[in-house]
Amino acid sequence: MRSLLGLTALLASARAVLAGSLPSKIYGVNIGGWLVLEPWMLPGEWETMGGSICDDCSTCIQSEWAYTKAYGQATANREFAQHWTTWFTQNDVNTLQADGINTARIPLGYWIVEPLVNRATEFYPEGGIAYLQKGVQMLADAGIQVILDHHALPGVQTPDQSFTGNCTDNVQFYTDYNYERALIWTAVMISLVHLDPAFSSVFAIEAVNEPIMDADETPNYGTFQKNFVDTVRAVELILGIPVQGLSLDTQITTSNFTEALGQVANASTVFNADVRAALAAAAPILAELAAQLSVPALLDVDLGSGVDRTSLVTTFMDINWQYDDPPNPADAAIGPQGYDNHLYYNYGGVADPDPTAYMESICNLQRVQADAALGDTPLWFGEWGLPTQFNATDEFLYMWADAQKLAYSEGQGWIFWNFKVEQSEVAGNLSRQWSYIEGVNLGYLTKDPADYHNASVCDPYVTSS
Repeated sequence: MRSLLGLTALLASARAVLAGSLPSKIYGVNIGGWLVLEPWMLPGEWETMGGSICDDCSTCIQSEWAYTKAYGQATANREFAQHWTTWFTQNDVNTLQADGINTARIPLGYWIVEPLVNRATEFYPEGGIAYLQKGVQMLADAGIQVILDHHALPGVQTPDQSFTGNCTDNVQFYTDYNYERALIWTAVMISLVHLDPAFSSVFAIEAVNEPIMDADETPNYGTFQKNFVDTVRAVELILGIPVQGLSLDTQITTSNFTEALGQVANASTVFNADVRAALAAAAPILAELAAQLSVPALLDVDLGSGVDRTSLVTTFMDINWQYDDPPNPADAAIGPQGYDNHLYYNYGGVADPDPTAYMESICNLQRVQADAALGDTPLWFGEWGLPTQFNATDEFLYMWADAQKLAYSEGQGWIFWNFKVEQSEVAGNLSRQWSYIEGVNLGYLTKDPADYHNASVCDPYVTSS
């Protein structure tokens, strides 16, 4: 059913596409707290909105779900529209451009595709997709490329985290129903990227942010990985975008894109029933979005003729994110693919909580090499920051920023969490170590992200082994 190249050829294809569309390194930031609101990053604004922050986020109004359920749809829509307007602005884009940032990773919830939400049992604000359209246009105008990150999955992919949109221990993502909804989301977003000019700077789409680390608790996740890639490539083939090693077996007899999705969904034998169902379900959603976002190409497009688009880079958390015999996302690759790893020292479990241990750990990091040995390359570090488990001095933070950048640049590059956090009395000193913009202002992060205060910072800590 699947037409695959050898793994070596696939990885070579991925590297070729990245080399052709990106700088040699990714120097990026996350646009977190925007379209997936994480209250800890903006505690003052969240309190003003009527939210709360508590030790157990499932027991108070500390997620988009809890907020919308507590205050109702109309209030949530109004308050979140204000947040979306003010949290990420043209001034922020101008600052990131001036600071040399070339990549933005945008966390998204499944509810941004509103027909996927069961409003009787699920509670999220409406209207975010118009703000996404405006945001990616601002980034494109600034020459900043974009990764769309499916950060909060239907049914919740990780327990007890506000970044999933619903802080709960009832994890239901790893079910047929929610895998299906995630594939529909994928088909919709891929279509938008290729057909809405506002999304022209998007080069990659990430399937699942931070799944549960124990693979025993993520049944059929490997099958979902393959279906995710097939869904992306199916849409691209329908649009006439060449996909090396894969071709359609269905004749498309219409210039109406949504009808073409239906034709492939009904007749193709290249893609399995799950992928075909996602294509069919995406069609009416895209018809609605064509009017809502003023993108007529979502309905009528010159399929396959003079196509000036290239395949997106499908992206997964790397194989080493999980344990207990996880599926290898490299096995799902068709065309360009990248891999993401996240590393935060402040949560513990990485190094002893003291400056020397931190430096010895980061300066001898082998994650890029370990992933490459399993086929997960190119690898970038999609989340990291300056926070520590101890009171870090200014002197240490200069070293800590340099050392992490050096380590992560051994791969395809890095994406800092976050572009900014709230600066307020209630937020205290949060921005010192969590905000990229403030890190540059304070001097810990260099104005040119490719530079270092001391490119030899790791020399005293590198071990012979």
